[in-house]
Amino acid sequence: MAQERYTRTNQKLYFAGLAIKALREAEQGAALDAAGRSQAEREAALFHLHGALLGLLQEIAGFYRLPGADAPSVEALLGIASDCPELGELRQLAARGDSWLSALRGAYAGLFVPPVAPRKPAEDNGLIVTSAARSALPVDADMLATWQTELKALALRFREAMVDS
Repeated sequence: MAQERYTRTNQKLYFAGLAIKALREAEQGAALDAAGRSQAEREAALFHLHGALLGLLQEIAGFYRLPGADAPSVEALLGIASDCPELGELRQLAARGDSWLSALRGAYAGLFVPPVAPRKPAEDNGLIVTSAARSALPVDADMLATWQTELKALALRFREAMVDS
């Protein structure tokens, strides 16, 4: 049983929960390294949630014996040509820009974008300078917890439908 595909998904969901809990503790802490710890736990939670999504996609592809079921990326698995309902639902969620899945994938992709230092004006001419640069607010613990809940509910619902008859 320990080598079943679903165990990886479950483990990733569990570790995401631990990281979210640690993120909340770090955000409430007054230690000098609180900001760094918060960022590290936020990134860990995103890493594990993305891993859980990958694991769920591998579960689905493995259950239906789809070609490429062992693909190591979410994009590759979402791109598998199949009409299975679970994969179709995930594709629809991923395509909707306002879905939690789209937000999760975007936040995960943001982990690989280098930070940009704020630009300072060349001279002070009395004008108020506003930044036109995109300033993405970091994902908070509540949002991460919501994504974890949504992903867990989806996995449980899909597993009920994919029971071998």
